[in-house]
Amino acid sequence: MFWAAVYTGFALACALTGTSLLSLGGHQGSSVLGWAVAAGGALAATVCAVAARYGLRPILRALLWVMCVLAGMAAFGLLMDMITLMFGQAVDSWASAAHHALAAAGTLLLAATARSDHRPPAAAPLRAHCGASGPVQLAACIGTVAFLPYATMKLVWASGGTFAGVSGKEMRAISERNGASGIWLTLESWGLDATALLAAIGVFLLWGLVRPWGQVFPRWTLFLHGRRVPRWLPLTPALIGAATLAPYGVLGVGYLALATAGVVTIRRGDFHSSGDALLVGWIGLAAFAAYGIALVIAAHSYWLRTTPAHGDVERPPAVS
Repeated sequence: MFWAAVYTGFALACALTGTSLLSLGGHQGSSVLGWAVAAGGALAATVCAVAARYGLRPILRALLWVMCVLAGMAAFGLLMDMITLMFGQAVDSWASAAHHALAAAGTLLLAATARSDHRPPAAAPLRAHCGASGPVQLAACIGTVAFLPYATMKLVWASGGTFAGVSGKEMRAISERNGASGIWLTLESWGLDATALLAAIGVFLLWGLVRPWGQVFPRWTLFLHGRRVPRWLPLTPALIGAATLAPYGVLGVGYLALATAGVVTIRRGDFHSSGDALLVGWIGLAAFAAYGIALVIAAHSYWLRTTPAHGDVERPPAVS
C-alpha cells in the first residue's frame, strides 16, 4: 500500500512537471507515460486496500499478478542503470532510473502480496538443502559457456589487441568519448574489462543459485560458515538481472537474426563495417540471452528449493 502511494505520487509529479519516465540512449520519451504509470499505481493501491479489508479474493490475486508483470516490465533497464552509474558515474535520466527502481521494488512487493495467504500443506516434508536438478545445472553450464566468447572479446580489447577490426586503443578512445569513469579506464589500463568482471560475478551468482553453497555459507566464507544464506541475498540480483538480460538478449538475438537474413540493416556504429558490428552483436547478445534464460531457470529453482516448508525449523548442515 505504501509503495503504491509512493509510486503513484512519483508518477504524478513527473507527469505534472513534464518529466519523461522513458529514456532510450539519451532520447527522452513522452511525458504522457507518467499519467499511465500513475493510473497503474492508483489501481495497485486500490486493489491492495480492498484485499486488506475483504481478503485476497481470486479476482484480486489475478489483478495483483497482472500488475506484478507490468511492474516487472517497467523495471526493465534497472541493471543497465546500475552498471552505468557504477562505471559512468551518471545515468541517462535520473527520473527514468528512479522509475526502474520503484517498479522493481513493486514487482517483489506485489508478488509477495499475491502470495501472502499461501500456506504449504500441513504435512509438507522438510526441505533438503541440496543443489538444483540436473536440467537446471545444465542450463547454468550453458549460461556460463555463453559468456566465454564475450569475456574473451572484451579482454582482447582491454589488453590492447584487435577484434572485429577495432583495436584496444580505439576502444579506449571510444570509452573516453562516451564518458567512461576513471574506474572503467583504470581497469582497462590494467588489461581488465569492467563488463568481463561483471560477467564473472554473474556466473558466480548463477552457480550460487544451483549449488548447495548458495543456501548455506560454505567453509571459505570464514565467520559465516554454516549459516543459512538469506533468500533475498542471491534472489534480488538474480531477479534484476533476469528481468533485464533475458528480454534484452532474446529480442536482440531476434533483431540480429533479421539483420543476418538481410531483412533489416544494422548500423555499424563505432565499427568499421556492418559485418563487424553484426559479429560483435552476436557475441554479446547471444551471451545475454543464454545467461538471462539460465538465470531465470536458476532463480525459479532456487525460489522453490528455499521456500520454507511447514515445520522447517531444522538448522541447515554445513557445506564445504
